[in-house]
Amino acid sequence: MAMEVILKAAEGSAAGPANLGGGCSIPPLAFMDDTTIICSKEEETRRMSARLDTLMAWCRMKFKPKKSRSLSIRKGKIEEAVTFTVAEKQIPTVSQEPVKSFGRWYDSSMKDTRRGVETVQFASEGLLAINKCGIQGKFKVWCLQFMLIPKLLCPLLVYDICCSTVESIEAKINKYTRKWLGVPPGLSDVAMYCRKAKLKLPMKSILEEYKCGKVRLVTMLEESGDPVVKTVQPSIKTGRKWKVAEAIDEAKECLRLKEVIGQTQTDRKGLGSS
Repeated sequence: MAMEVILKAAEGSAAGPANLGGGCSIPPLAFMDDTTIICSKEEETRRMSARLDTLMAWCRMKFKPKKSRSLSIRKGKIEEAVTFTVAEKQIPTVSQEPVKSFGRWYDSSMKDTRRGVETVQFASEGLLAINKCGIQGKFKVWCLQFMLIPKLLCPLLVYDICCSTVESIEAKINKYTRKWLGVPPGLSDVAMYCRKAKLKLPMKSILEEYKCGKVRLVTMLEESGDPVVKTVQPSIKTGRKWKVAEAIDEAKECLRLKEVIGQTQTDRKGLGSS
């Protein structure tokens, strides 16, 4: 509640960038005590930061420049010469020190290529650590499914990592899973992750979880009750092998086809028995 009063008092200091809907977004964005200033001009950013600094001084509080970061982009390139100050101290730029915001790291490259390489390396290290444990193979599979895969899904869903990178991670996981279960190396992935077979294993594919997470994210943004969020079409990059928009359109077409066909008899029980 205290931060909301401060943000309301600072709203009129600068005009935010216009969104796709034709309106104007609010320059300060906040979650709890974390505040982000987004402005289209350098002067507006300095005016907004000075206003927030004054308001914080009135409240007998102050910002911590060491925990803050600044980023200036002009014509698609990062401007290293542009710096900002708060509490009479210079704010480090993203090029000098990367920053993590809402679970996502930002650096000078402004790309997620490095995050994909780090995720693959983290998966390899995690598999080696589980493999070195002196426990039975089925318990290693349990550690993989309930400890390592949830940790891998977080960066896969946050960053724009292509589908081929996830496939390489799944190939490593399948190699160790076959080894721990004592099955032949040529066992198909369908035998491990199929949900329609009579013999179903309680394992989940990281590739399928990755695809479901991306589809869930796009659907959540498109079906949002907020008109501003709904107007802005999300851009989710997943590589060339698999497209989120195509998968969603195909699923919607299947649902429309089922609606057109209606209830049909599939066994000897009779129409309408289930």
